[in-house]
Amino acid sequence: MSGRFASVYCIDTGAGSGRFNMEFDMRLMQSFTDGSFRREFGSGSCLWRFYSWMPAAVSLGRNQDPADIDADRCRAEGVDVVVRPTGGRAVFHAEELTYSFFAETIEPNEVIYRMVHEAIGRALEHAGVVPDFCRSQPDFRKRYATPEAVPCFTASAKYELQVDGRKIVGSAQRRRGDVILQHGSMPLSGRHRDIIRYIGAGEPGLIEAISLDMERKTASLDEFTGAGYEELVHLIVQEAAGPGVAAKLLQPDDLSFLPVLREPISNL
Repeated sequence: MSGRFASVYCIDTGAGSGRFNMEFDMRLMQSFTDGSFRREFGSGSCLWRFYSWMPAAVSLGRNQDPADIDADRCRAEGVDVVVRPTGGRAVFHAEELTYSFFAETIEPNEVIYRMVHEAIGRALEHAGVVPDFCRSQPDFRKRYATPEAVPCFTASAKYELQVDGRKIVGSAQRRRGDVILQHGSMPLSGRHRDIIRYIGAGEPGLIEAISLDMERKTASLDEFTGAGYEELVHLIVQEAAGPGVAAKLLQPDDLSFLPVLREPISNL
C-alpha cells in the first residue's frame, strides 16, 4: 500500500449508532471528493477508519428493497436500521469490527479491493487466523434476484477473505470519480447470523434456508482467535501502510474540518 499512497492515516472512532456510522463514512468520502482531506493531510493520502455499532444495527445495501427487513421488529428490539452508501445486501452489526478505507486514486476498484483485503489478511495471520481469498466471482445480478440473497454474508465476491471456504470479512465499495470508499464487516462472534431474526416475511421455508446458508457459508473470528476489537485494530494499523511502513494515527479532533453532509442519512 505504501507504494500507492504518500501517507497512510488511521483512526478508531469507536462505537456509534447506525446513522452516526454511515454519516461519518459519507462525510469522510465527501472530504476526499471536495479536496478538504487532501488540503489537510497532503496529496496522495489515504485513510483507514475502524468502528463498531451501539446499539446493534441492520444495514441495507443502497439499492436493496427495505421490505427485505422487518423494520417494526427491529424498532421493537432496539435495533437500528440504516442504508449503507455502498451496494451489497443486509448485514446485522452487533459484535464486530468494522473498517472503512478512503482514497483518491485511479487504481481500478478490483485492485483496491484486493489491496485492502491483503492488509487485513496479514493482520489476521498475526492473530492466528489463516484466511485466503475467494477466487471466483458469482453473478450477483442473478443471485440478488433470489429470495435467499437478503443477507450479505451468504455470498463471497472475488478477493474477499474466507477461512476454510467460509466468509469472514464482507466488504462493499462506492466510487465518485477518483474517490473510493470501501467498508466491511468482520464478525467477532456468531451474532451476525442473527440477521435471520429481522428478515421480512417471505415464502415458506425461506428463513430456514437462509439460516442453513449462514451456518454453512459464514464464520466469525472467535472460532479461530481470542483476539478482540482493540487487538485486531492494532494489528490492522500495523499492516495498513504495508510491510515495514508505519501508518499515522489520528484522533477525532484531527477531523474537525469534515463537511456537513449535503443529504443526511436517516434511520428507516
